[in-house]
Amino acid sequence: MDGIINVYKEPGYTSFDVVAKLRGILHQKKIGHTGTLDPDAEGVLPVCLGKATKVCELLTNQDKTYRAVCRLGVETDTQDMSGTVLCQYDTGNITEEQLRSTVAQFIGDSQQIPPMYSALKVDGRKLYELAREGKTVERKPRHIHISQLELSEIHLSEGTFEMEVTCSKGTYIRTLCHDIGKALGIGAAMEHLTRTRVAVFHMEDALTLSEIASRAETSEDALATVIWQVDSLFPHLRRGQVTDRAAALLANGNRLPQDGIQWMTDQPEKTTCGEKILVYDAQGQFKAMYEYTGRDYKVTKMF
Repeated sequence: MDGIINVYKEPGYTSFDVVAKLRGILHQKKIGHTGTLDPDAEGVLPVCLGKATKVCELLTNQDKTYRAVCRLGVETDTQDMSGTVLCQYDTGNITEEQLRSTVAQFIGDSQQIPPMYSALKVDGRKLYELAREGKTVERKPRHIHISQLELSEIHLSEGTFEMEVTCSKGTYIRTLCHDIGKALGIGAAMEHLTRTRVAVFHMEDALTLSEIASRAETSEDALATVIWQVDSLFPHLRRGQVTDRAAALLANGNRLPQDGIQWMTDQPEKTTCGEKILVYDAQGQFKAMYEYTGRDYKVTKMF
């Protein structure tokens, strides 16, 4: 089975748990997820099946949207409320105007230091393994981009607020909560996290493991209706079908001449250097992603 399935990861499962359970449900070994979610977090986790595992990395690099509840006045070792409390602060003097103006400062490009409780590796060891041993090591700041950050609910009397964040790969929402609290001078930690979108995959279309298992037991057709084909992930890319003369070139992953492609959509006025396109065989089956070099097209990824 080839394609992507939009899984709703429930709290308590690791991303690896989801993959392991899907292998049992679908009776298929070649399965991979597209970016980890913390065990306590929930929400969208696209899982790639069969040949679609080739796009795992591409999906991991896509923007994601989260809904997070943040608690003010506390710092923990994990930067969320599952950790050990390190410091507590009085939040009584914080106003909504202060909160809004501080949060707005985090929109755009910035540098973020990854948390110790993360799966990043330093000298071959995962940071969370070192953290559990009571060790703290230097982490290099990483460039992140937050394109949208909106406060959806504010409850200052209870010391919490909720925000919706659309961000680039590598952004830690736990650390964002921590950094907002630091900027306010009163500390903060993430209380709950839901991932609502990854690229074209949205929470309202996601299925729990039990719902997927139910479809698998019903029929193959019932399951097939919720599996996304790889080319559906790239609605923004133009599509071209190889000519008979270029069919053998495509089959072998060779470069394609400009006249070896017939556009399946409107003929572009100009193809720009570096532009990626989707290429289909003579029967209309999606086969590869190619990139325009200025003279011809070179393969980026074969499917």
